[in-house]
Amino acid sequence: MLIDGDLSFGDGDVANQARAVEAAGYDGAWAAEVGHDPLLILAGAAPATKRLELGTGIVVAFGRSPMITAMMANDVQLLSKGRLLLGLGSQIKPHIEKRYSMPWSQPAARMREYILALRAIWSCWNEGTPMNFRGEFYRHTLMTPFFSPAPNPFGAPKIFLAAVGELMTEVAGEVADGLLVHPFTTERYLREVTLPALERGLAKAGRSPEAFQISYSGLIATGVTEAELESAKDHVRSQIAFYGSTPAYRGVLELHGWGDLQTELNTLSRSGDWTAMGKLIDDDVLETLSVVAPVGDVARRVHARFGDVIDRFSLYVPYSLDDDYRSEIIAGLRTSVGD
Repeated sequence: MLIDGDLSFGDGDVANQARAVEAAGYDGAWAAEVGHDPLLILAGAAPATKRLELGTGIVVAFGRSPMITAMMANDVQLLSKGRLLLGLGSQIKPHIEKRYSMPWSQPAARMREYILALRAIWSCWNEGTPMNFRGEFYRHTLMTPFFSPAPNPFGAPKIFLAAVGELMTEVAGEVADGLLVHPFTTERYLREVTLPALERGLAKAGRSPEAFQISYSGLIATGVTEAELESAKDHVRSQIAFYGSTPAYRGVLELHGWGDLQTELNTLSRSGDWTAMGKLIDDDVLETLSVVAPVGDVARRVHARFGDVIDRFSLYVPYSLDDDYRSEIIAGLRTSVGD
């Protein structure tokens, strides 16, 4: 199992942050699109690192033309000497239409075409294939030498697709190189819904699962003292409540018989009562959607749940976690074999 860290814009010193992540022994690092462009963060990290794989977790695909994404990703692939993992996500309809002022329709079909458009653009630049992509949602039919970058000596980046629903997960299996499993998932949902959908997508395209990676950023509530553990649990409850309020993620809760909880969370989110939302997450929901354990037991629990399924793992801790605790967990993840 590969162990990944994370990168953020922080105080703007992305290079030193990236060096520290690499020095800590992580295999990769992901930058999210939260307040800053993740590809720009990775552009700052690339020259400062040598072996660290650099991923976007995620770039909001539908907020950008495929040509814009293709150009920026190609540049980061060049800067990083082939270490980019381009993680794409659809976001949800209100954000695409109201925040990005971009069109929204048929997200799974649109994403499939988006990824095919990226590959067509990179093929044009790298192999000289004529630029003649004509789809239902995107059309790219013009590329002149003046605007075309030279062939990238490191080739096109790998594409990871974030998915929760079955249709988007099938798209990942069909046209992407990896799947970004949403933090708002459970072991049961992963095994009973996600993996079968992924296998259908791979089979549809006649692709082997051996060349495909599954990456999961798992919610962790941990600490050494009782007070630390309780504080961590409160923060994770709030994060679960935030995700659970999203209608697109209702299926995860419904699988466990908690569909009504999603309705309650969504209603409270509309009134902005975030405190009340967190209180709706009882211990059963908390422990199903996150790993709750003392620091010394986190790695064993993660391996027991997901060790035979995922290829990459990163800690998702929506609170301040002591560096020594983090190091102990990472060391355990590298050696644990689970139950």
